[in-house]
Amino acid sequence: MKSEASYHLRRQVLWGLMLVGLGVAFLLDQMGMFEIRTLWHYAPLLLVVIGINQTIGYPNAREFSSGLWTVFIGLWLFAVFEGLWGLTFRNSWPLFIIISGVTMAIRPIAERRFRGGNRHGE
Repeated sequence: MKSEASYHLRRQVLWGLMLVGLGVAFLLDQMGMFEIRTLWHYAPLLLVVIGINQTIGYPNAREFSSGLWTVFIGLWLFAVFEGLWGLTFRNSWPLFIIISGVTMAIRPIAERRFRGGNRHGE
């Protein structure tokens, strides 16, 4: 239970810090000190941070696999927007089949680990 409480605390702190950062960026934009359009370029990387937060100290297998999906979506969007490796929305759809397979393969392992961890009081 202790790890689940720390997970929720860390999650709340992350969301709070993201809101503070977003508010500061909007304030600086309104004051003419910073142009917020330069940040939108990196918006998909916020999904990566959120996904990593879900996978670290995850309370169950579902949260872990959800975090993997979130990281994948963020990295995929960033790669498509940047045109990395020639990826576009049209030619990169097979990546979703690959990540589905990876998630399906990892989930039973994660479920076994969580059940084992919960029995020992972790």
